[in-house]
Amino acid sequence: MAELGTARVQIWTDGACSGNPGPGGWGALLRYGEVEKELCGGESTPTTNNRMELTAPIRALTALTRASVVDLHTDSTYVRNGITSWVANWKRNGWRTREGQPVKNADLWRELDAAVARHDEVVWHWVKGHAGHVENERADRLAARGQREALEAAGVSVPPLPEPRRQAAPRVSVTNDGPRCRAKTKVGKPCPITARPSGFCHVHDPAVLCGAPTKRGTSCGVATGGGRCRAHEHVTTVEVSDR
Repeated sequence: MAELGTARVQIWTDGACSGNPGPGGWGALLRYGEVEKELCGGESTPTTNNRMELTAPIRALTALTRASVVDLHTDSTYVRNGITSWVANWKRNGWRTREGQPVKNADLWRELDAAVARHDEVVWHWVKGHAGHVENERADRLAARGQREALEAAGVSVPPLPEPRRQAAPRVSVTNDGPRCRAKTKVGKPCPITARPSGFCHVHDPAVLCGAPTKRGTSCGVATGGGRCRAHEHVTTVEVSDR
């Protein structure tokens, strides 16, 4: 990104993981005035959601070439709570939790703490994931792209992305809350959920897969729009924090 003076930079970050652990990706959208930069990367070997969520802001903050005032938006409460309150205690305790256990992902927490210290101020904001927030959705897609590119670079076969629709998109109802999803519910009624940029909500977007680990050791390819399919609703991929 272009060199910056003391200026307010907007950053949105996200992480993704197919299985937990499993291959993962991270993405970040940086905005300074009208200038934008997209960053993404990933791991083809097993990693975790939390490590990808941590890597995204580390890479974004270190991409800024000068000290700045930053608004950093993340949908990970693990990252936001950790950097705003838990880290100070961990450092005082020699990177151990209040129970005396080694802090999980301490290597990345140290990197993030150092990346934050390089800047004049970093203000942390939490945003709800998969809720139609435009910049958060872009960061989510970047994380998916980072994961895909990492797998391809490692020679792992990945399913092709769905072809973009070429016909005109059907009209969607619009309210003060934004356009509604153009899909229909199981009973045939129009979906009432606010649409993502694709025109579908987070439940009906075919571009997002379940990703839960299957009995065959692969990732579930059922399109859910985010979250788990019915067969894998019991599978959790959120790593427990270690306060």
